[in-house]
Amino acid sequence: QQTGFSFVAQSRGQYEWPIGGIMWFGVDDTDNTVYCPVYTCMTEIPECFREGNGSMTEWSETSAFWTFNQMSNWAYTKYDYIHPEIRKAQREMEEGWVNKAVPEMDKKALAIKGRDAQVRELTKFSCDQASKMTKAWKSLYQALFMKYMDGNVNTPGKPVAGQKYVPIDSKHPKYSDEYYQILIEKTGDK
Repeated sequence: QQTGFSFVAQSRGQYEWPIGGIMWFGVDDTDNTVYCPVYTCMTEIPECFREGNGSMTEWSETSAFWTFNQMSNWAYTKYDYIHPEIRKAQREMEEGWVNKAVPEMDKKALAIKGRDAQVRELTKFSCDQASKMTKAWKSLYQALFMKYMDGNVNTPGKPVAGQKYVPIDSKHPKYSDEYYQILIEKTGDK
């Protein structure tokens, strides 16, 4: 959980430069990150990954690092509930890139005449995907924060005619037996 960033380098021999190299780049914990495709030829760093966009002592709303850290730290509080939802979102995003968006971008780049024009298009794609990912992760965090607020599991209830707001159905799951055992051991009869 102390990972700042990680990546998987993909060298695709069937394509020449600038299309063949992709880094699947993720920030924060490897188990809670999303590996975003960034073509190695890109000439601009996506804003959300850019040096100077936040630091360890400066929060940034547009920083992928802080967005993913916020989610990871929230997930630690109710890992058994929250992490499966993170895993589902990770798979959907990554599989969307692997199965659709990257192959489509490869095809589009191959059809572009001139290396400079290809690099511009691959750079734009990389920056756009990173930005979309960071915004989607922020939205997922907000949804999961509301769902698991106060250690509960909150879901929308049935709308009531004439009422402005939809009520929530709030369930209060118990902690694990191991947790209760630790409490007993630490506190005895108190």
